[in-house]
Amino acid sequence: MPRIILTALTRAIPLVIGAVSGAVSSAGATEGIADKYPQSVLYNKPVQVTQHVFSAIGATAPPTYENAGHNNNLSFIVTGDGVIVVNSGANVALSRALHDEIKTVTDQPVRLVINENGQGHAMLGNKYWVDQGIDVLAHVDAAHEFEDRSFQAVEGMKRYARENGADTEAALPTITFEDSYAIDMGDLHIDVLHLGPAHSPGDISVWIAQEGIVIAGDIAFHERMPPIFSDTCTSCWIETWDTKFEPLGASYVIPGHGHPTTMDVVRAGTEGYLTYLRGKIGAHLEDGGTLDDAYYVDQSPYANLDTYEELATKNAGVVYTEMEFE
Repeated sequence: MPRIILTALTRAIPLVIGAVSGAVSSAGATEGIADKYPQSVLYNKPVQVTQHVFSAIGATAPPTYENAGHNNNLSFIVTGDGVIVVNSGANVALSRALHDEIKTVTDQPVRLVINENGQGHAMLGNKYWVDQGIDVLAHVDAAHEFEDRSFQAVEGMKRYARENGADTEAALPTITFEDSYAIDMGDLHIDVLHLGPAHSPGDISVWIAQEGIVIAGDIAFHERMPPIFSDTCTSCWIETWDTKFEPLGASYVIPGHGHPTTMDVVRAGTEGYLTYLRGKIGAHLEDGGTLDDAYYVDQSPYANLDTYEELATKNAGVVYTEMEFE
């Protein structure tokens, strides 16, 4: 059993309670709070989750000026012989702010940055670290995704982040891998894993077996509705979950968005939601339903999740298009 800092866990994990018949209720969602840490550009001050792992929990709302684009989780691992950062954030200002927080925890240098996928909030802060000669690691598909979309990602971020995005330029990962990447640093063995297709190209999870914790990235959600993109294969995501992700046997999960929690909770919010929505769309298709009507299939058991209003109808349309010719 890993040695857990219980006081930190108490602050960091307001568990999502209950998952009955697909329903999920959230005790820690934060869409209505503009900023929890006004003295920093970070949305939240990092909290210690396990002996070696800390995470600054982002807003579960869409990116805004008030949250500076910190709407995902920016984590770091203090290994004993250096620090590994997971996600560089949506701009250089967030990377710099996270680095300032790291320096209050340890004098160990940052030795590596890991991007959880190719989205802007994982990679747009890369330049801050690359300029200091620090390698940035990502899956090869995530690197390609970011390279293709980096201009739009930078411009979109600058529109909402304003002065917080002023110094940000796209910087690609310096190291890429395909299946897995093993790191032995200090007291820890860490596996960076591409488990299979999930939320977006190149999704990875960071697994620290000796502490029973997985920094899951966007394979796992619970307080925020999972976004389903046009290139997301939801049946593949469920298969990756059932055959590769959940069998890790993690005791603690830091999802891509939302507070650290347990595998049972993220199962309900992710695999449970995907299975539920596919079931509703499948029944709609069997009844001869159209795309226009598919947008309005019942997703009310998940209406309490942050970004429900922004994503529910879009998700239904994408899954209809995916399943129409399965």
